[in-house]
Amino acid sequence: MEIGYKLAAEAYGPGELVRQAVLAEEAGFDFVEISDHFHPWLDNQGHSPFAWTVLGTIAARTSRIGLATGVTCPTMRYHPAIVAQAAATLALLSDGRFVLGVGSGERLNEHVIGGGYPAVTARHEMLREALEIIRLLWSGGYRSYQGKHLTLEDARVFDLPDTPPLLAVAASGPASTRVAAELGDALFATEAKAEIVQGYRDAGGSGPRYAEVPMAWAPDERTAARAARETSRWAVTGWKVMSELPNPVNFDAATTTVREEDILQAFACGDDPERYTEMAQGYVDAGFDRLVMQNAGPDPDGFIDFYRRELDGRMRALKPSAGA
Repeated sequence: MEIGYKLAAEAYGPGELVRQAVLAEEAGFDFVEISDHFHPWLDNQGHSPFAWTVLGTIAARTSRIGLATGVTCPTMRYHPAIVAQAAATLALLSDGRFVLGVGSGERLNEHVIGGGYPAVTARHEMLREALEIIRLLWSGGYRSYQGKHLTLEDARVFDLPDTPPLLAVAASGPASTRVAAELGDALFATEAKAEIVQGYRDAGGSGPRYAEVPMAWAPDERTAARAARETSRWAVTGWKVMSELPNPVNFDAATTTVREEDILQAFACGDDPERYTEMAQGYVDAGFDRLVMQNAGPDPDGFIDFYRRELDGRMRALKPSAGA
């Protein structure tokens, strides 16, 4: 079991994210994972720095902790050739500590280049082609590719690590789990659904399985829930909504009816370590072995200290329940 810390790039500026990553390393986390967005989910989150610059700075300021994107869309806002080059460079600068998490994207971030936002079937086709291009460029030499959606012409990534970064592919259903199994090295998900892991395994996937566990730390449960509702209520809408809405104002409108009680049900809130352990256990029972602590509470320093004191040993000791 490995435990990661989610760097909420929608909620904090670049310098603060670097500071939190350094604290996470000191607290014993195995890796940090950062979202790669152009917009925040809600305007009141107020941030969305360029993830790759932040990761490069973290690589220079840390020595042990792993780094990951959670996740990058390599099909629209970025061409996969650019992602292949960026990931190779970061792998070199971090001495092999980088994991490239990829997914089919959200309209929130990808519509900004003015090319429209394809239907989900086309997005999965594009992701498959993008991963083929990335793998091709990581194999060295000048490469070309002609796909249904994406092309590559006579391109070469000159600075390559001896071992390519691990490719973790985000999945939420049968089509994306097949892509993860066939073209990825690992699985990435945001829901504690055993069918996602089982689909990945049935399709031949055998790598690590990453999942984000929703949490909100504060000295009391209600304070935590209020803070999480203010900035992270979008998380209870489900992936079909999260992937389709175009702007923060739309997420604001779509989540006005979310209550604190909904947050308390979806997040581990407050300062009771048993509640956090219970929440994480559901992901372990679903088959995940790389848990990302995603804190939506108001005090990141307090959460990191709470993790160090109360959660680290508990999380690492988690095993699948009988019959899971």
